[in-house]
Amino acid sequence: MDIKEIQNLIKFVAKSGASEVKLETGDFKITIKTGSDDKDDVRTIVQQIPMGQPAPAPQAPVSPAPIAETPQPTKPVTSEESKYITIKSPIIGTFYRKPSPDKPVFVEVGSTISEGDVLCVIEAMKLFNEIESEVSGKIVKILVDDSSPVEFDQPLFLVDPS
Repeated sequence: MDIKEIQNLIKFVAKSGASEVKLETGDFKITIKTGSDDKDDVRTIVQQIPMGQPAPAPQAPVSPAPIAETPQPTKPVTSEESKYITIKSPIIGTFYRKPSPDKPVFVEVGSTISEGDVLCVIEAMKLFNEIESEVSGKIVKILVDDSSPVEFDQPLFLVDPS
């Protein structure tokens, strides 16, 4: 397991809300513990275990080194955009604007939506999940292209609630 895989595992555990995860392979053992309800407070213990020897007793938890990520270009939030509500993806999957290729899109920019209206479909593990609006308002911007992969909590739509 390389450092990138370990870093991704740490991120996953932090987001999942699990209090402890242990992973053992033939040559190493990893224990990831969250110390509190704060998702950013994650402790990781990584031990190299020489083949044929018993695992040593764990030492005190060590905070992970800061993870260097590629900086994402960020747009400054203008006061105009701050009045909008962002609808985010509740799951990881593939974003679709239509229920099927031969059907019209669920919503367009300028569409008026109500609570419970279907905004899009996200395919996850061959299941198509309808994403419903939790707010009423007008679609201002669609932030994801059709048939694009989306992450958990990724912004999908901007809605003007007024």
